[in-house]
Amino acid sequence: MSAARARELTESGAAWLLDVREVDEWEAGHAPDAHHIPLSELGNRQHELPEDAQILVICHSGARSRMVTDALLQANYPAANVAGGMLAWQASGGALSGPDNRP
Repeated sequence: MSAARARELTESGAAWLLDVREVDEWEAGHAPDAHHIPLSELGNRQHELPEDAQILVICHSGARSRMVTDALLQANYPAANVAGGMLAWQASGGALSGPDNRP
């Protein structure tokens, strides 16, 4: 899914944005409406994921989020990868929260 479409869905409340980057990446800058569960913690925190909402998975450039998306789809979660990750999010005009405001 494109970053622009992911922004539309997230901002309208139609999707749940899951940021799987590590803590230092998150703290540098993240989407304001994102939920943070680092990839390294996802196995232990899977219970935090909504089962009845579209989950959009994002990371820095799209590689980690693709792996997570594939795993979530296999576990029957409605998930989609945000192509290009936070780099594409910011390039498409997406807002960032954090001290550095960098993806």
